[in-house]
Amino acid sequence: MMSIAIPQITLERRPVVTKILESRKDELLVTGLGAPTWDVASVSDHPNNFYLWGGMGGAVSTGLGLALAKPERRVLVVTGDGEMLMGLGSLATVAVQKPKNFAVIVLDNERYGETGMQQTATASGVNLSLVARGVGFNIARTIWTEDELSEATNEMFSAPGPVFFDVKVQASDDPMVLPEKDGLTLKHRFQAHLVGEKNYKSLSGEK
Repeated sequence: MMSIAIPQITLERRPVVTKILESRKDELLVTGLGAPTWDVASVSDHPNNFYLWGGMGGAVSTGLGLALAKPERRVLVVTGDGEMLMGLGSLATVAVQKPKNFAVIVLDNERYGETGMQQTATASGVNLSLVARGVGFNIARTIWTEDELSEATNEMFSAPGPVFFDVKVQASDDPMVLPEKDGLTLKHRFQAHLVGEKNYKSLSGEK
């Protein structure tokens, strides 16, 4: 029986996030809890970022709701493989809804970083991009190299969605860069920037 060679993981997580967000303009961004939140905060803390500090498995569902509510805006979800594995069913919902403005980016280090770096199912061969392709994403690929990342970055921001990229990154212990942790503050900041301060005050009843 012929074995399939598995590429070596060479990409580093935080430089990957830096590379992706270099192309960012006014896109809306939802992060999964843990390391993806710290990575995005370290590279591009912005009022258009909605950080999920809890609710493991909910990043794609949250991003989908946002994409459907604001079809004129590009919505990106940046999350981890452990968080994505807990919310696999959300990929099917995304594929059914077919939001053209939606991209999912998984930083896949094959580890549960928040609980001790235990291996996730992706370390044993579970292929998240095949799952996304199987349920009906327009584009679904696993990214191993800098060249593949460069090509994929363009698609993350411009290709008709939904699109999915499982970016294989090394397991690393990068310094934590913690954004605001208060959920209410994050919600208000995000909403106010999304609809405009004046409109937000009108909708919220503030004076």
